[in-house]
Amino acid sequence: MGLLEGKVAIVTGGAGAIGRAVSLGLAAEGAAVLVNDIGATLDGTGRDLGPAKRVAEEIIAGGGRAAVSTLSASDLGNAEKIVAQALGELGGLHSVIHIAGILRDNIFHKMTWEDWTSVLDVHLNGGYAIARAAAPHFRQQNGGAYVFATSTSALIGNFGQANYMAAKMALIGLARGIALDMRRFNVRSNCIAPLAWSRMISSLPTQTEAEKLRVERLQRMSPDKVAPLVAYLVSDAAAEISGQIFGVRNNEIYLFNQPRPIRTLHTAQGWAPASLTEMMPALRSAFTPLEQSSEVFTWDPV
Repeated sequence: MGLLEGKVAIVTGGAGAIGRAVSLGLAAEGAAVLVNDIGATLDGTGRDLGPAKRVAEEIIAGGGRAAVSTLSASDLGNAEKIVAQALGELGGLHSVIHIAGILRDNIFHKMTWEDWTSVLDVHLNGGYAIARAAAPHFRQQNGGAYVFATSTSALIGNFGQANYMAAKMALIGLARGIALDMRRFNVRSNCIAPLAWSRMISSLPTQTEAEKLRVERLQRMSPDKVAPLVAYLVSDAAAEISGQIFGVRNNEIYLFNQPRPIRTLHTAQGWAPASLTEMMPALRSAFTPLEQSSEVFTWDPV
C-alpha cells in the first residue's frame, strides 16, 4: 500500500520533465492521476497531444490508473472541466499539483507586454484557475491538498526573468492565501522550488565557463528527485503541513524562510527624509544582497 492508495490527483504540466516525474511518482504511491498538459513549446506556442497521452500510458502500463486532459488550465472554464473529468473518470479528487509553465525570457527594458502577460497567464492565472475549480469539492469533502511549483528564480533572482520571477513569487502568495482561507476545511497548500534539469531551465545561457559549469551541475539533478516530496506533501502523512515553501535539489530537501521583520528603526518624533538619510545605514548590514540563484547555490548536488 502506497501513501496515496485510493487518492486522485491532478497534475498540470504533467508531461514535462518534472511533471512527468511527479505524475509517475504519485501513481507509484497508489494515486490515480489526471495528466493535464497541452504539449506546448517552451514559449507557450504550439500544441502536441502526445506527451500527456504517453505519460498516462506509462502509468497504466505500470498497473495504475490515469486519465488525460489537454485543456489549458489557464482558463477557469477549462479548469472546471478538468476537475469534473477527474471526478467523473477517476472517481474523486484529493490533490492538485500545479507545475505547468512557460518562459519568455528577456531583459526587462526589452520585455514586451505579450512576454509579460503570457507568462503570468500560465503560471499565476493557471494556478488560480485550477485551484479555484477544485476548491468547492475540497470544501465539500472537508479535505484536500495543493502543491504549487515556484522557483528559486523568484525566491532569489535571475537575469532576464522579471515576468517569470513575478509569476512564481505571486504563486507563493496564492498558496499561502489558500492555506489561510481553507484550513478550516482541512485543505492544505504548499509550494516547492524544484532545482532539476528540465526544459524550464534548458534555456540558461552557456556563454561563459561559469555558465557552462552551472548548466553541467543542473544536468546532474534528476526530476525524479522531486516526486517523493510532492507525494509526501499531498498525503495524509503531511496533514499538519501547510503554507510552507520547500526546495528540492537532488538528494537535498530544504525549507525556505519567509519574509518577517529582521531589524527596526524607531523614533518617537517620526521620520523625515533627512533623518532617514542619517539613520538608514543602521539597516544596511541586514539588506538582502542582489544575487542570482547560482550565487547562492554554489555547492555541487549530491
